[in-house]
This record gives sequence, C-alpha cells and structure tokens, in this order.
Amino acid sequence: MKALRVISADGVIGCCIESLPVPVAGAGEVLIRCQWSSVNYKDALAATGAGKIMKSLPMTGGVDVAGSVEASGDARFKPGDAVLVTGYGLGVEQDGGFAEFVRVPADWVVPLPEGLSAFQAMALGTAGFTAGLAVMRMEQMGLVPGAGPVLVSGATGGVGSLSVDMLAGRGYEVVALSGKPEQSAYLASLGAARVIDRKTLELGTRPLEKAQWAGAVDTVGGTLLGWMTRSMAYRGVIAACGLAGGVELNTTVMPFILRGVSLLGIDSVACPMAERLELWRRLASDLKPCHLDSGIARTVKLEALPGVFQGFLDGKVTGRTVVDWRRSE
Repeated sequence: MKALRVISADGVIGCCIESLPVPVAGAGEVLIRCQWSSVNYKDALAATGAGKIMKSLPMTGGVDVAGSVEASGDARFKPGDAVLVTGYGLGVEQDGGFAEFVRVPADWVVPLPEGLSAFQAMALGTAGFTAGLAVMRMEQMGLVPGAGPVLVSGATGGVGSLSVDMLAGRGYEVVALSGKPEQSAYLASLGAARVIDRKTLELGTRPLEKAQWAGAVDTVGGTLLGWMTRSMAYRGVIAACGLAGGVELNTTVMPFILRGVSLLGIDSVACPMAERLELWRRLASDLKPCHLDSGIARTVKLEALPGVFQGFLDGKVTGRTVVDWRRSE
C-alpha cells in the first residue's frame, strides 16, 4: 500500500511517499480501507517538523480517516461497515490516516452516521469536529440565536470556516474576523453577516473594552483571545481552540467576575466516546454545515499531498483540504 511517511534524515524532519505492507488487524483492532482523509494544521506541523507532534519517527501522518472496514478483530464492526476516526492517537502515537489502509484500535472507531457521506465526514474531519464541539459547548452555556453577534477568528481556516457555516445555519449573526479581507465574498457565502479585517482591529488596553459579542469561537489564541475576554457582552461565552497566534493569555479577572464571561477550552482529541458519537450524529443532522459539498473543501490526491503542508503554516489555505484515496476507475 502507499502511505505518506514523516521521517527524520540527519535531524531534518520531512515527508515522502512510501510503499508499505498492508497491516493486519489483531484482536481489538479494525483495519480500514481509506476512502478519504483530511489535512489539518496539526498535520502540517507534524509533516514539516514545525511542531513536535509525533511521538516517534518514522510514522504515517494524518489525524483523520474515513472509509470502510476491511477486516475486524472486534465484534462491534464487520467488513464493509462505513466508519471514521478522528483524534485519539491517530497520526500522533501510531500510523495515521494518510495511507490506503489504516489499522486502529476498535475503541477509536465511529460508525459513519446516517446523513453523512465519507467525503463529508472528512470535509468536517478534526476541524469540523472541533467547530461542532465549540458550538455545542457554547449552547450548553446558554448561547442562543438572537443574543447578539458571535465572532469567529481565523475565519477562513478549517475550524473558522466550518464555525461560520454552522453558526449561520443555526440562525446566529456571525461576524468573521480574518487577516484575508480579499476572502470576504467567500465568508459571506458561508453566512457571515459581516467581515472584519484583523489588521484594522483596535484591541485597546483597558481591562474591559466595549461589550460587543454574545459568543466567540477563537482559533488563534494569544493577544486576540485576551482582547476577546475584554470585549464580551454580559454572560458572553468564548470557545478557545487554537494557538497559532500564541500560547500566552494576558487578561484580568474583571471580564469573568464583572460580566460573567465564560472561557471554554475545546479539545477534540480525547473527547469521550459517548459525547463523540452524539456530536457526530448532530454533525450529520442539525449541526451539519450547508457547504460541505461545495465551496468549503478542495480535494487532492496522495501525490500532491507533500506540497500542501507549507501553505497551512503560511496561513494561505482557505477552508478544508480533503485527500481522495479512491482508486481511479
């Protein structure tokens, strides 16, 4: 089988396409014939060595996969079942989804929910699962349409684009914050009511700035997240799920004790299976973005995959990138 391997040569980390033996599913494992996988910022960090993501090298990359069961060592799954895997240790602790066949622990496997194709599952992938988790958690904290505008930072990226799409589809007034003002038409097509150019944003320095946002999905972190805490409306809620803009958070307790602001940490990797199954069910129904089949995802073949990672690191990728593993007819 073919796979994209992340390797270290003389201390320099990179990636290449290799031919490997097809793995065998043991007891408690499932072998998936990959149909689609997706590229996330985390994959780009791993494949280029820009971030220390993988526990050991060499390793097959890819934190997502969707396809059909080829063989199963677990009674819950049988050959032909449509399944997906995101998160856990895929592409981090063990060989990941950038391969024709992917062996995983059965406890990581999610049956593909009715209403979602394998392609759509990977147009979502880890990015969409993270966006869905952010929306679900914010609504559990009381966010409702009509409460006020909801800000989405890094709006042209994978998590950002899908957050805009999901929130707009649920009736929220979505304000997209992006460093790519030339993509305003794209964001409007996903449902953004307004687009703010990040370069024109006045962050201010006061402990409390003008109250503006009922909710926010932050995919950036750093200085921008600090400003969000200071500019939330009363009982506003922020879902923080990114750190490309920095890992430090500089703010005060004032937004939290004077405005009742909530800051939620969103982690998609270790989400418990019961919650994971429920969220995937919702991603196939009431949380399903409207633009999965058009406008939000581009497809690439394995041969082009090594060339896409740097664009993620440079902030030049818009929407989602999905890898097509289907054999040509």
